[in-house]
Amino acid sequence: MDRERINFLKVPIDIVPHEQLGPVIYELLRNGEGRNVVLLSLMDLLKARRNGEYREYVRNAALVIPISKSVVGGISFLTGKQAVRYMPFDFAISLLSILEEREFSIFLLGGKLRVLRKAESNIRQTFPRLRVVGRFPGSFKKQEEAAIVEAIRKAAASLLLVGRGVRGKEHWIARYSGDLNPGLRLWCSDLYDVFTERRRRPSRKTFDRGLEFVAYCFQSPLKFFRIFPYFYYKILLLCYKLFRKTGTL
Repeated sequence: MDRERINFLKVPIDIVPHEQLGPVIYELLRNGEGRNVVLLSLMDLLKARRNGEYREYVRNAALVIPISKSVVGGISFLTGKQAVRYMPFDFAISLLSILEEREFSIFLLGGKLRVLRKAESNIRQTFPRLRVVGRFPGSFKKQEEAAIVEAIRKAAASLLLVGRGVRGKEHWIARYSGDLNPGLRLWCSDLYDVFTERRRRPSRKTFDRGLEFVAYCFQSPLKFFRIFPYFYYKILLLCYKLFRKTGTL
């Protein structure tokens, strides 16, 4: 596989060229083990440094893909390496296209029932050779989890796509990884809403400029406070740059 895993601020990140994504995915599926895929934003990176459970989830992931311009820029600043950044929706579409080429399967988990049904319909129309082998909305009760996990395991899907509404979000995948079937697992919070056009994704120009957070801030004003973790991140980069040269970090 033509990819490279680096350690960035004590968090693993994979450098995967766009043209190599297909071979990398097929190789992971050939291994026959449960494989988590993480789309890593700047907030996720900082979370992995402070939250033990999430840190282990990222460290044990088969694929950690950066989706933040700040993360990619930080990698270049500290290591000189050019990491490859993916737009979350585009990554999901590429992944589904790769799976469809070989008529693999998918299990849909999360979202409200009507949203999930529409998302499933759109996926079937867009990827007709991709087999949808199960779906379940995210608003399930705690006592239903064991049955849902068993259904996912028996369906043996090539990809478990988990979206908004699942208790614990990506932590749910981490907690049940050992009980799920051998296949890929991907958490993507608002993917079902984007599939059903309930939520607009940032434009390519906005994403390339690294300004997608502005649109998210207007959707949820509290996200404006993320400017403080951003400043912390910049200071952290500078500290690593300076003290690593002196051998004190």
